[in-house]
Amino acid sequence: MSSVIPPSSASTLITSTGIGSGLNIGAIVSSLTTAFGAAQTAQLTSQATSLDSQVSAYGTFTAALDALKLALPALEDPSQLAGFNATVADKNIATATTSSNAVAGQYSLQVNNLATSATLTSKPQASVAAAVGTGTLTVAVGSRSISLTIDSTNSSLSGIAAEINSAANNPGVTASIITTTGGSRLILTGTATGAANAITVTPSGGDGGLAGLALTQTAAAQDASFSVNGFAATSASNVVSGAITGVTIQLHQASAVATPTILTVSPDTSSAQASIGKFVTAVNGVLSSIQTLTGYDPSTQTAGPLNGNITLQSFQNQLQNILGKVTNGSGGVKSLTDLGITAGTDGSYATDNTKLGNALSASLAAIGNLLGGSNGIATSIANLVDGYTKPGGLLDTINKGLQTGLSNVSKQQAALSAQMAAYSARLTAQYNAMDRAVALLKQTQTYLNAEFNPSANAASGTSPSNSSLGSGNLGTGG
Repeated sequence: MSSVIPPSSASTLITSTGIGSGLNIGAIVSSLTTAFGAAQTAQLTSQATSLDSQVSAYGTFTAALDALKLALPALEDPSQLAGFNATVADKNIATATTSSNAVAGQYSLQVNNLATSATLTSKPQASVAAAVGTGTLTVAVGSRSISLTIDSTNSSLSGIAAEINSAANNPGVTASIITTTGGSRLILTGTATGAANAITVTPSGGDGGLAGLALTQTAAAQDASFSVNGFAATSASNVVSGAITGVTIQLHQASAVATPTILTVSPDTSSAQASIGKFVTAVNGVLSSIQTLTGYDPSTQTAGPLNGNITLQSFQNQLQNILGKVTNGSGGVKSLTDLGITAGTDGSYATDNTKLGNALSASLAAIGNLLGGSNGIATSIANLVDGYTKPGGLLDTINKGLQTGLSNVSKQQAALSAQMAAYSARLTAQYNAMDRAVALLKQTQTYLNAEFNPSANAASGTSPSNSSLGSGNLGTGG
């Protein structure tokens, strides 16, 4: 009666969790493990969510500042803001463009003749393929020249033309051939206009046949001749850039005798108005970004991710101080209000385009001084933005701190996961040990019932097959 089931046989009976006890050990362990790490998990998740939200919010703010930076260069340099248009009354005579240093004014323009390039034409030859002669042909344009060797392989008009056109150090001449009823002629044309670019051709040596080309000038190289406000001027090119400050004139044809046309240089306010409009839009973008990120919406009871953030509020205060700047400027332009740019009740800025247009037409230089220059509004804002956005600046420092925070949270989450895994493994081992113990107890109970209460087995129709008492092996049989 003292026999027990060997441990080895008991272990073979338990093959899955919960068989002995009937408990769902996996669910119990999972629930206990979740409860064990719940508080710390919730805390770390909340920290990560908050840090991620701040990183995203600062990214939104930085993007708004970048848009503002792009709008500033056109205002920082007064010369860029002060644009001009140049118009010529008779566009058949000339057209004109301006640069940033143009000055408003009206000019009388008389074009006497255009600048031209030289043209030389040879005497007629029998054909383009007929041999002309051999020797050296020296072609000069102004002070530049080239000497070509003409022999039996290239002594025709077509050969000479090809030799000139393919020369690596061509001085500025193109060669062509025209063929008429009178024969074929070699035509040399200068690629540059102006009296200094006359063409000369000198044959020498050989059989003397090259002299028969007898190239003569059919069009002279000459400078353009014109006058501005009655004062004579010349130009080697038909594109004249030095006659009027900041104005480039493209000459197209000669004027009728004593019939000048009018060239007018006037302020161009359209580009300045567009640049200022872009600036105002970018300012409003920054202010709207700050309001959304730091504010609180009572209707939805929702706070921005940077609600009450001192960094953004400080930037807003500094920006508004600059925008409200009043100078001792001339021309009646002392502040943005004089340009029709005013702040509304919601803090955003609106532009009265009519007032802005009038101010630009009346005093473009004064506006340039208000917005640009070393102490201008645009320059001050650029310096402010740079302090926040440059590498190592305030926003860069904040972002690095947030990234460090996220890294620390990630490490804590990994450590917590490892701790919870170890806790789960320990619980699983304990519950499995309990389950095996229960299984052994149940097996022992069954065995003892079979040993000491065989009637119960008989009543139930079972036989204690494992009982030595009921096996018939105790008889002394004789």
